[in-house]
Amino acid sequence: MKKLALTVNGKKYLLSPHPFSRLLDVLREDLKLTGTKEGCGEGECGACSVMLDGKLVNSCLVPVLQADGKQILTVEGLAKKYLTPIQESFLNCGGAQCGICTPGMLMAAYALNRNNKKPTQQEIREGLGGNLCRCTGYCQIIESVQKVGKTKPSTRKGKSRS
Repeated sequence: MKKLALTVNGKKYLLSPHPFSRLLDVLREDLKLTGTKEGCGEGECGACSVMLDGKLVNSCLVPVLQADGKQILTVEGLAKKYLTPIQESFLNCGGAQCGICTPGMLMAAYALNRNNKKPTQQEIREGLGGNLCRCTGYCQIIESVQKVGKTKPSTRKGKSRS
């Protein structure tokens, strides 16, 4: 098996996964980063969203071979010392419900917020359009994204994984 070099949440890994493994499976099973969820396994729900070289992707659709030499950011990598503004906003606004879609929603909101600090409600809907939630009517999730940066900085500790 070919050795792959992945940088996940700033940490370098040298792995020998099965060549047909999905990035999702390598993250969850080999690296034990279980924040990224499998919802549908078909790229329809967004629960498995991660950043791959700065682009939001559904990790269930990415063969791990395509991630060789690339930078990957998962939901575990968002918070360093403290929660990020988007995480804090999801907590304050009740944007997180059962937790299955939340990691993907956070990653999509993070990707949107990187390029657009004050998105309109329509831009938020489009930015989160690839993510499905079965618990809410999306109002609290949209409100969470709208209020990013309008709350004071977090003092809640983030969890770092070494």
